[in-house]
Amino acid sequence: MVVDEPVGEHRLAAVLERPRAEIATALRELSAEYTAQGRGFDLRQVAGGWRFYSRAACSPAVDRFVLDGQQARLTQAALETLAVVAYRQPVSRSRVSAVRGVNCDGVMRTLVQRGLVEEAGSEPETGAILYRTTNYFLERMGLRGLDELPELAPFLPEVDDVEAESLEGTMIAEAVAAAAAQAADGSGEAGRAAPDRQGAVRSAETTAHPRRNDVRTL
Repeated sequence: MVVDEPVGEHRLAAVLERPRAEIATALRELSAEYTAQGRGFDLRQVAGGWRFYSRAACSPAVDRFVLDGQQARLTQAALETLAVVAYRQPVSRSRVSAVRGVNCDGVMRTLVQRGLVEEAGSEPETGAILYRTTNYFLERMGLRGLDELPELAPFLPEVDDVEAESLEGTMIAEAVAAAAAQAADGSGEAGRAAPDRQGAVRSAETTAHPRRNDVRTL
């Protein structure tokens, strides 16, 4: 009740001077008991430790009491950046920007200020600062560890789709190359015809805009 972050079983075992296995069993029994009794609070194992939470069923009342209608939500850009860090950590800002296709320096600073992301050393090759998610991130997500993150496979495109896109890109590239080659072969003829076309354009301009032509002559 007095901790401000999840406390591990080993810490509790050391404080209570009891075997860790006994502490782990007691914690699970307490959690099951609170659930069976329908208590308004819940004892959960998250971020490598245990902590009390209000029960999900009480969330609307707790939100009204604590938040009073004011709740700071992450932007779509922040959520996307946080997801990249979570799945690719430790990762540099430049790598996150490359994955998202936009600069994410400002968003990364916001995530660090929110305590969701923290520095995790530097990249040996480039010296770039690496980032990783924090225990607070696990708490907010309700995860015991990063291994509980959802699998990405269901959200990835099928291999056939990727191959089809790759083939389409190859065909487009070949078509562009062929058009460029054809244009290069006909450049001489196009060059000879260019003066006549330019003269015709000038004649058309003179006919359509005689006053403008007089101004140019003056």
